[in-house]
Amino acid sequence: MNWTALSRPISGLWLAGKTRRAVILVLALGLCLALSWTAAQAQGGLRLVDTGVEAAFPLELRFTISAASDVAISDIRLHYSVDRRAFADVTAEAYLEFTPARAVDTSWEWDMRRTGGLPPGTVVEYWWTVEDADGDRIETSPARVQFDDERFAWRSLAEGQVTIHWYEGTESFAEDTMQAVQGSLDWLAEDTGAHLVDPVEIYVYGSAQDLRSSMVFPQEWTGGVAFTRYGRIAIGIAPNNLGWGRKALAHELTHLVVHQMTLNPYGGLPTWLEEGLAMRSEGPLSPEFRSYLERAVEVGSLISARSLSSPFSAFAEESYLSYAESYSLVEFLVRTYGKERLLELLEAFRRGSSYDGALTAVYGFDTDGLDRLWREHLMAPAETVGEGVAVGDARW
Repeated sequence: MNWTALSRPISGLWLAGKTRRAVILVLALGLCLALSWTAAQAQGGLRLVDTGVEAAFPLELRFTISAASDVAISDIRLHYSVDRRAFADVTAEAYLEFTPARAVDTSWEWDMRRTGGLPPGTVVEYWWTVEDADGDRIETSPARVQFDDERFAWRSLAEGQVTIHWYEGTESFAEDTMQAVQGSLDWLAEDTGAHLVDPVEIYVYGSAQDLRSSMVFPQEWTGGVAFTRYGRIAIGIAPNNLGWGRKALAHELTHLVVHQMTLNPYGGLPTWLEEGLAMRSEGPLSPEFRSYLERAVEVGSLISARSLSSPFSAFAEESYLSYAESYSLVEFLVRTYGKERLLELLEAFRRGSSYDGALTAVYGFDTDGLDRLWREHLMAPAETVGEGVAVGDARW
């Protein structure tokens, strides 16, 4: 651009009205362009050379950056957020430690062993801000990285709101798994009215060992887990063990569906309700769990419903009894008051009601009242139909 030409006297300043204002506007625009060009030149010394990210699933994401300037670079920060269900946009900020210099090549590692792991397929959005000693600053546009478990050759099958990823077994295995998932969702909707709100992705590992190798500090008994905030389930199902897999999928799907339906910023569900719903989705209570419940009734060692509102004991026998009682509590509510009331209860929790507040609003009794009525139900003699056929099993 010929700035000399702009500085010459303008002939014809006798022009009046719109023409004079147009000339003044041209001069003003030219001056703005000149100033912005000068400012860009002044900040042009600070520049990014390269950025990148490397994933080492499930333990680490490593972010790298190279930058240069005419003066020392003084500050580099990584900003990142995770794609999951939340009530507010939450951004984390990492300060990179480095020696100030005109050229900097540094990195930051997100160590999942310190923060907890992410499920496979999680999307992380990130961007950089860089400043130098002159106060010049660069902020990059957001980029996205998908934290995938690339150790396996995944294949995918989608139906409705469900996508299944698997690598072990044939296409027929994936189709049978999808059929089990859809059947569980149908049963859950029919039995309780609960249904998927958002899509779900299911990662089917070929074994429990493979599943645990995808997690950070897993329990040795882990066979499946629902990452409710991420809309994902990771589960280990061998192609020849789909019978167990159907029950496990039904259990984890229930956790995910119920979470989607009741998520709120104020509180969650009592543990007995969430685990009881998940246990019921598996089918009738197994003989092992039934024996724990029957024994507790006989000797008077039932755990109270109020105690079961909190996380269960880590001791195996108490934990088994807690799950069995949770099944029985939910079964009592459904059979006595119907699925419509149970759906109302879930809706009350979605609105942020307290444990006692939700029960009182829907059923007219609080947690202690539920405990009393449920115990009376368990202690009642088994009903009979016809020639002494017991139907008291429904109590469990």
